[in-house]
Amino acid sequence: MRALPSAVLAVLALVLSGCAGAGELGGGGAGVTTVTIAIVSNPQMQDAIKLSPQFEAQNPGIRLKFVSLAENEARAKITASVATGGGEFDAVMISNYETPQWARNGWLVNLQPLINATPGYDSQDFIPAVRNALSYDGNMYSVPFYGESSFLMYRKDLLEQAGLTMPAKPTWQQVRDIAARLDDPSKGLAGICLRGKPGWGEILAPFDTVINTFGGRWYDPQWNAQLQSPEVRQAAQFYVDTVRRYGEPGAPTAGFSECATQFSQGNAAMWYDATVAAGLLEDPTESKVVGKVGFAPAPIVAKDNAGWLYSWSLAIPTTSQHVDAAWKFMSWMTSKDYAKLVGAQLGWARVPPGARLSTYQIPEYQQAAAAFAGPTLAAIGSADQQKPTLQPVPYTGIQFLGIPEFQDLGTRVSQQLSAAIAGQQTVDEALAQAQKYAATVGATYQGEGS
Repeated sequence: MRALPSAVLAVLALVLSGCAGAGELGGGGAGVTTVTIAIVSNPQMQDAIKLSPQFEAQNPGIRLKFVSLAENEARAKITASVATGGGEFDAVMISNYETPQWARNGWLVNLQPLINATPGYDSQDFIPAVRNALSYDGNMYSVPFYGESSFLMYRKDLLEQAGLTMPAKPTWQQVRDIAARLDDPSKGLAGICLRGKPGWGEILAPFDTVINTFGGRWYDPQWNAQLQSPEVRQAAQFYVDTVRRYGEPGAPTAGFSECATQFSQGNAAMWYDATVAAGLLEDPTESKVVGKVGFAPAPIVAKDNAGWLYSWSLAIPTTSQHVDAAWKFMSWMTSKDYAKLVGAQLGWARVPPGARLSTYQIPEYQQAAAAFAGPTLAAIGSADQQKPTLQPVPYTGIQFLGIPEFQDLGTRVSQQLSAAIAGQQTVDEALAQAQKYAATVGATYQGEGS
């Protein structure tokens, strides 16, 4: 992995300029340290903000300032700040995509000494696949708030009413056929919800797993772009056709949040997405489908075990002037006790999943998560970002490529696919342009011996 090219850094600097004033460091009165945290505005993170006054009450010398952003915006602004040494944030929410690359670049504080010096924190309690994905040279550089893979969520009641049975390990063709049977626009019911919103972390998350299981890949071992290969063409045509025919209304602008709303409100029969969504669907304060949802492994075609691996995690940029205070907050938000706090005060289905093994030993959580805890752990455990494809590749990552250029490359390719879903161009036209983007990036790696 390489540091971001200077051209990319220039673009990031422009993005960062729009973030000026998002959070000043310091301040807060004599003896009070203000810790500024850039955080993604997903539901579990909003819960953390809601509970954070309790941390401040326990730590009167620390004041928390959150900059809460939607996923695409958060990725852009956090990357811009960290890559350019902007220093706006003391703690940032990143993932297993950024962590090893930014650690190698020297942009993140090595958290291992802080972890080792924190009694009871117990990093060995993190699910191994997640802990390893957030490590570089054997040290953790970010700590997981939650971890996830992907699986298929489906309405058990609707399948039963239609006389259908979900296979224990469904193929994508079987899922498409079920979607066709259950799709009923006259009743406001989509056969399936699939992301169509542009963004390397939006549509490309599920779509890349489809490429992988159809036998496709982004590059061959020599970094020759493969986005017009027969396997990728088949995968892309399948995805676009399925969501256009049986998907949710407004699919080209639907991401995780939009699909969560559609499915939880009873407007879709199936949804393929992040395992973390399960807790939202079983929360009676948010969902109309509590107790009606079944969970099946990520659909497959040629490649077994198609689910992705991802973790929203917290890291400290090396520019932070408040490392100890930032770590005190981060260690609170990712601790064993935090899971119990969420469960007791907000509901056990809302506990951040997929990070700590001990969470799955809490009796109240076991009861609340009975339907999805096992499938979640199985999906995370079977995800191997070192071997994401059937054929050999020069990159790691399942729903992303572990190279710095993927933030821009993935976003550009996602825009082409979203346009195909919107009917603005054909799949072949989308892939032709995507191939050009990928070939340009691939050429910079050829001859490096990577």
